[in-house]
Amino acid sequence: MVDPKILPTGGSAAKKRSSRRSGVDALAAGAARASGERAKRRRTPMLVDPSDVDPTDLDHSDEGMRSRPALSSVDGSGAVRAHRPRPVPRSRPLPTAKATRGSGTYPQQEPRRPKRSAFAAVAVTPPSAGGSPTARVAGVSAGPVTAPLSHTTAGSGLDELLRMAIATMRSAAEIAGLSGDDVERRVAATLAFVRRRLTGDFTVDEYGFDEDFTEHIYLPLLRPLYKSWFRVEVRGIENIPSTGGALVVANHSGTVAFDALMTQLAVHDEHPARRHLRMLAADLVFQAPFIGEIGRKSGSTLAANPDAERLLASGELAGVWPEGFKGVGKPFSERYKLQRFGRGGFVSAALRTGAPIVPCSIIGAEEIYPILGNLKTLARLTGAPYIPVTPTFPLLGPLGLIPLPSKWIIEFGAPVDTAVLGPQAADDPMLVFDLTDQVRETIQQTLYALLMQRRSVFF
Repeated sequence: MVDPKILPTGGSAAKKRSSRRSGVDALAAGAARASGERAKRRRTPMLVDPSDVDPTDLDHSDEGMRSRPALSSVDGSGAVRAHRPRPVPRSRPLPTAKATRGSGTYPQQEPRRPKRSAFAAVAVTPPSAGGSPTARVAGVSAGPVTAPLSHTTAGSGLDELLRMAIATMRSAAEIAGLSGDDVERRVAATLAFVRRRLTGDFTVDEYGFDEDFTEHIYLPLLRPLYKSWFRVEVRGIENIPSTGGALVVANHSGTVAFDALMTQLAVHDEHPARRHLRMLAADLVFQAPFIGEIGRKSGSTLAANPDAERLLASGELAGVWPEGFKGVGKPFSERYKLQRFGRGGFVSAALRTGAPIVPCSIIGAEEIYPILGNLKTLARLTGAPYIPVTPTFPLLGPLGLIPLPSKWIIEFGAPVDTAVLGPQAADDPMLVFDLTDQVRETIQQTLYALLMQRRSVFF
């Protein structure tokens, strides 16, 4: 505050303005003195030079902090002020060495550890004499691999997940009686599949067929049903050509199209060339959100003449079930009696491309869901072709969806040559109908012969 004694007093306006001006000057002078004192304190050097103190000699314990001489400074009035150093956290390691950089001295930092990736625990050892490289995951041998495993950026928690997966697979293998080599090969194949999916090292054709997904995810899920549940027996697999286009025509039954899935797996696993059967499915299959996506990835496409002709012309093995929903949804009293084979569109596609027609007969599928009735009203409301009533569904609820373990036989007949007729034969309706009836009659007679040979439905 400014002393009122030094301010002039008077009644005139000039004297008042002079008094106000002198008061402002006094306030400015006081602020300048205060700021000068603060600046003088900041410019006062410390009594102890920090460059003379070795960081390695600092004691960061509580006792050392109390016994250490305090660094001091002098303010403008000559008073000594103590500066207590800030303690360093105990969890932080002290530098142990120095490295010179330019003209200054800096503590040497430890090298940074690389981030662990999803495959940080995966290592590939060099091949031994006459062998192949072996993948090891967290110290567990994962068997031979066909491609090197690369590192990808992901959380380190996946390493623990991989170790748990391997331990789970080993436990399941011990229960199932599998050998350690089989488990290691499957683990190596699984790791290689995951690497390809993460790096995008797989191909999808114009129809959406993902061969890598089909061989490592789709078909392995069907094999337990194929081998252990339905115990499928395959005959005449040599009638399927090893190369080139061919059309497999089979009967359809079973309420759910398990017969198409088992036929696809039989062709892949039993044929020496391990060919993929490209199934021609109805449009209702691709309208389903989950089933349609899996069908596309596994090689299915729309049952239309343009798609069938393109597949056969490109040398693919296509499969068709001409009975459609009429065959799958027929009652149990009409089992193994073939329905109408449509208009013979599959025959015209084979004639235009010159692909042979291979008849296929399947028994055992009729008994997995014996249809006793059909809820037609509910089917019309839901848009489904049929809603079956079986001995277990809908009485048992979700348990009624489990198929009965019937014994299956799939037989491939002798191929029917269409190349000798020429592409122009596809425009002759009578020839197309005659060839369609010939294929249908061949399948029907084979079904009767197989039923005579079968000893039991389940054995």
